[in-house]
Amino acid sequence: MATTFFDLGIRKSLVKGLKELNIKTPTDIQEQAIPILLKNNTDLVGLAQTGTGKTAAFGLPILQNINPKADHVQALILAPTRELVQQIQKQLFKFTKYSEDKIFSEGIYGGEKMDIQLKRIQRTTHIIVATPGRLLDFIERGEINIKNIDILVLDEADEMLSMGFKQDLNKILKYTTGTRHTWLFSATMPEEIEKMVKTYMSPKAVRIEIDKNSLVNANISHHYVVTSIKEKTNMVIRLLDKYSEDRGIIFTRTKAGAMQLTEKLKAEGFSVDALQGDMQQKERDKVMRAFKNESLQFLISTDVSARGIDVNNLAFVIHHQLPDQLEYYTHRSGRTARAGKTGESIALIISGEEQEIQKIQKDLDIKFKQLTL
Repeated sequence: MATTFFDLGIRKSLVKGLKELNIKTPTDIQEQAIPILLKNNTDLVGLAQTGTGKTAAFGLPILQNINPKADHVQALILAPTRELVQQIQKQLFKFTKYSEDKIFSEGIYGGEKMDIQLKRIQRTTHIIVATPGRLLDFIERGEINIKNIDILVLDEADEMLSMGFKQDLNKILKYTTGTRHTWLFSATMPEEIEKMVKTYMSPKAVRIEIDKNSLVNANISHHYVVTSIKEKTNMVIRLLDKYSEDRGIIFTRTKAGAMQLTEKLKAEGFSVDALQGDMQQKERDKVMRAFKNESLQFLISTDVSARGIDVNNLAFVIHHQLPDQLEYYTHRSGRTARAGKTGESIALIISGEEQEIQKIQKDLDIKFKQLTL
């Protein structure tokens, strides 16, 4: 008999909201974290891949621990990107559809006028979901007081650090020292995160590791294709033809590479667009909307631009070049095979890069198969 959310201690009104979203059986991280976090008497470090249901793992205990009668900010959730902040906020709202008492959460992120967000948080706000940079702006202007929060969540902590939010996070963590409990979730555990855990979290923090031995989601199959620099674009075209019914992301190392490839693929008639660092937030939102609502079939992205993208039903990711950091391989491939589905990760390499493939295999404990087209 499978465990239910009710068995884990989640109240009926929230379970009803979950059912409507077709979330019926807890994932591993939810099953392990929820009973601990409902008690809200400990710090927690959760190591789990993206796409394993972390939002509900921390979101449900937060909602159940909020006192709706008290109108101060009781929980703060930090996430690396605007997209992820909006998505977490949306999920919290949907989870509480059948709750008797209203719980209010607000999102704070760059790319939207500060005064609009300020108006929102002047109303009753129990939960703030934020990107570190914008939140710090508000704190330093004295517009938000987070001294009395009970719960601080760091979601996708490794991504926040690799995006350069280290100083902002340290400042925010200093502002909230008090009686708060900190729940940190991450797909990888680089040294910097261990440092943060030691500095700001209790030495008694509970640690949960999901699929400890598999740094990469086990539902992803890994392939590589040997080609030449000259032939790379043709190879991408052949792969997209092969996956003509599916959707996926192609990763490039540079902004220029992303733009060039997009131009070439558009000229070939593919439904494709790019996400890269120089884009205005408005353009970025437009591309993401099109990709999410499936009017765009393929997305080309640099590593930094892909942060926080959570789109279900992506059949594949293609690495136009191998990433220069091992963690990026984990993040890139984690965009496929979400929510229990399978997916493929395909790396295009040129002769001589086989050693890099072997190194990734060994370090991440995965198996690559060569693909011939």
